[in-house]
Amino acid sequence: MSKHATIYRMVTEDHLCPWGIKAKDLLNRNGYEVEDRHLETMEENETYKKENGFDETPQIFVDGERLGTYDDLREELGKGPDPKEGKTYQPVIAVFGVAAAMAVTTTWASLGELSLIRVAELFIAFSMCVLGILKLQDLKSYATGFVQYDLVARHYVPYAYVYAFIEAAGGALMIASIATLVVAPIVLIASSIGAVSIINAVYVKKRDLNCACVGGGSSVPLGFISLSENLLMMAMAIWMLAKTL
Repeated sequence: MSKHATIYRMVTEDHLCPWGIKAKDLLNRNGYEVEDRHLETMEENETYKKENGFDETPQIFVDGERLGTYDDLREELGKGPDPKEGKTYQPVIAVFGVAAAMAVTTTWASLGELSLIRVAELFIAFSMCVLGILKLQDLKSYATGFVQYDLVARHYVPYAYVYAFIEAAGGALMIASIATLVVAPIVLIASSIGAVSIINAVYVKKRDLNCACVGGGSSVPLGFISLSENLLMMAMAIWMLAKTL
């Protein structure tokens, strides 16, 4: 027996409601025959909500009975919140996963073989670059999170901005081993301060904070994964110095 749903969603020349699009797609993928009703102007959308006592659209009806909004549909179908709520390591996993893939393919393309040492070097350098980009895209928001736990930035806020540039530039220069005797010590000092700061905030003072490692406003918990970023940078700096000296 086919299931029938009706969705009222905002579709205008200037605006396509993303929740309406996602609700219709979710209904289709779950076997519903969908009657798609468009609210084609802002005025029509507001009138529809006012006349029916709704706070928002889209509104979904199943077999003539009101189900509710996109969130209500997800709950009805046993799905989690969209977007995800609470803390998550997904941003860091994405960065490290893509950086690892780039390191493997770049090593193969340049050497014609998979040198584990070169893969490791590039993995850390690429990770630094990507994490630096995420910080640099919104420096003010990133700094707001960083100053909450970094031992230097909490006393001298401009250091938060400097750290983002150190990470991004350090990663880029380390890819080609440029100015190692200058870059590596700076990265080593900055990452060591970062590691000590995280240990102090998380393991000594037991503070529950979000990490600014993937930029401002993230829901990544400050902890071992965040600490690993600094430990990898420290290892890379020491390795680069050892190779050069």
